[in-house]
Amino acid sequence: MTDKNDGKPDTIAVSAGRMSEDHFGAVNTPVYRASTFLFPDLATLESRQQDYVYGRRGTPSSASLEEALCALEGGARTVLVPSGLNACATAILSVVGAGDHLLMVDSVYEPTRDFCDKHLRRFGVETTYYPPTADISPYLKPNTRAVFCESPGSLTFEVQDIPALAKIAHAHGASVLMDNTWATPLLFPAIAHGVDLSIQAVTKYVGGHADLMMGAITANENHAVRLVNFHGTTGLFSSGDDIFLALRGLRTLPVRLKRHQETAMKLALWLQARPEVTRILYPALPGDPGHALWKRDFKGACGLFGLELKPVSQTALAAFLDGLEHFGMGWSWGGFESLIVPAHIRRTVSPFASEGPVLRIHAGLEDAEDLIADLEKGLLRLKEQS
Repeated sequence: MTDKNDGKPDTIAVSAGRMSEDHFGAVNTPVYRASTFLFPDLATLESRQQDYVYGRRGTPSSASLEEALCALEGGARTVLVPSGLNACATAILSVVGAGDHLLMVDSVYEPTRDFCDKHLRRFGVETTYYPPTADISPYLKPNTRAVFCESPGSLTFEVQDIPALAKIAHAHGASVLMDNTWATPLLFPAIAHGVDLSIQAVTKYVGGHADLMMGAITANENHAVRLVNFHGTTGLFSSGDDIFLALRGLRTLPVRLKRHQETAMKLALWLQARPEVTRILYPALPGDPGHALWKRDFKGACGLFGLELKPVSQTALAAFLDGLEHFGMGWSWGGFESLIVPAHIRRTVSPFASEGPVLRIHAGLEDAEDLIADLEKGLLRLKEQS
């Protein structure tokens, strides 16, 4: 193969998994829509000793993206699934079973929380939530098989000390799983920091264009076989068309992330100085409670952050949000477009205190000055309705 799986992350994102010599020199792996692969003879059919045996078990399309993501993650094996939520669920189910105990961070993505509360319990798996910045030692039980992390946390953006947490979990014999969608492996190499299964919603920054749904899980050497076995026997796969879009997005991920961070920081600093704003939730911002850990462990930040407004009426909040021109309201992030939504925060053991509405902003690729002007007009509408 002529593609490169080594070098710095920006180079890996461009080069890994291209397999150009296998596709007549094409720079991009073509779309493979395949269910059936033919075998040259009975012996090969019986032994299954060829690269591709059935569409669900892999195609040149999936091999390209898996190899590229795995190289970027520094892992042993990557698998693809239909969504980020499915990636969280698949990773969990690959390491826990009936009678086991899961430690789940209390700042987790809400659908992952629902999966634990509504379905893991049904399978005989107990879930205990722990505060995102707490020492996990008191929460461990003899049957704790996995510790799930998300850093920064969904909606509230607490940063976890992943190396310290992983050391404690591994000493107890528990696996460490992490939803690393916010940073991607470009900004936080999760496996190098002690994570066993690194999870991404490819839907977000890897895709980057708000036009696909996909998740990915990358395992270290110790977890690769059971992840691949569970993934294969549960019939999970992604389509060649979606994989093509994900590969296209991956090639420009480094430059897009830099722009997202640059714009997010400009917006955060501007909003921080506004009288309508109580605080900004963004670990890249000096003064944020998680800034020191972020600076120690992360190589950068993305475009997603939160803010708390001073107390306002629902009418004033609607006036602010409904009139925005460059910020859409939608339940996603990571694409080229800027988004803003109210943050509905659910906690079990670590209540999040806020007096006013909490909003989540995704800074897209628009001009930062245009975005600031849009927010400024919105805050003027909010003030007029207050």
